[in-house]
Amino acid sequence: MKKTLLLASVAIAGLTSAAAAQDLKVCVSWSNFREERWKTDEAAIKGALDAAGAEYISADAQTSASKQLADIEGMITQGCSALIILAQDSASIGPALDAAADAGIPVVGYDRMIDDPRAFYLTFDNVEVGRMQARAVLEAMPKGRYVMIKGSPVDPNADFLRGGQQEVLQAAIDAGDITIVAEAYTDDWQPANAQRNMEQILTETDNGVDAVVASNDGTAGGVVAALTAQGMAGIPVSGQDGDMAALNRVALGTQTVSVWKDSRALGKAAGEIAVALAQGTAMDAIPGATRFTSPSGKELNAVLLAPQPITRDNLNVVLDAGWITKEVLCAGVTGLAVCE
Repeated sequence: MKKTLLLASVAIAGLTSAAAAQDLKVCVSWSNFREERWKTDEAAIKGALDAAGAEYISADAQTSASKQLADIEGMITQGCSALIILAQDSASIGPALDAAADAGIPVVGYDRMIDDPRAFYLTFDNVEVGRMQARAVLEAMPKGRYVMIKGSPVDPNADFLRGGQQEVLQAAIDAGDITIVAEAYTDDWQPANAQRNMEQILTETDNGVDAVVASNDGTAGGVVAALTAQGMAGIPVSGQDGDMAALNRVALGTQTVSVWKDSRALGKAAGEIAVALAQGTAMDAIPGATRFTSPSGKELNAVLLAPQPITRDNLNVVLDAGWITKEVLCAGVTGLAVCE
């Protein structure tokens, strides 16, 4: 996979005209609301649209790709000026892009890549997220038996993350310091599926596992539950998203890292970009836009924000940012300076 220049931040403010945006409707198709973070994203999108004077319309696909297509068709009939799509299944979202194109509606592919140049790609640098996860686990366990718990097989991010993880681990693998004893995709990113996968792996390896590179905080939660049941809580485990429960696990020492992607910044950018596109701004004229080459070779206009790994050593970052309260972060935690 080839990638172009990755940007640390994006400045969209000032691009849109509130007066001109007052008649705009921005429709958002969510894959689901099961994961804690999407409600934070939604609030940020709403805030950006409110500031621009644009109307917010949304639908929850409830993890159904077919429902998502029906949702989008229904929203288009409501007169959407722009669409923001968090794709449940990026491989089957094509008819929605066709319908939007036929109606002259610009599309923002939110957080998950839609492999179609008609969709503006807005996300965090997911390959770097994978690198950060692997670096943190490798630092904590430089030698041993590794398990890779991947994301959903229909989400391109799962493979972007896995590619970044492999980049970091390859030298240690080549040196014989670590061995990947098992890996598994996690259907729908569901923690329960991750837990079942991890339980099966522990059975097959007779608990012969020293570290787990899990691709998000939900899957990390399932992994930690499986490890805890075997008396193995505390071996290195990665995650991402900065979920409240995961950050508490980092503080407790049962999760090594949660790569924080401040979804408030992502949601704000999505709202501002959607309004700008609806007002006629070309994709390649969005401030900070770069070119991203997808695994299939398609050239997408994209903005990629920078993630930040959160470990026990820098939990103050999420506290100072107001992302989490000290009460939630430090529940059950003793002997950690940030919790004193």
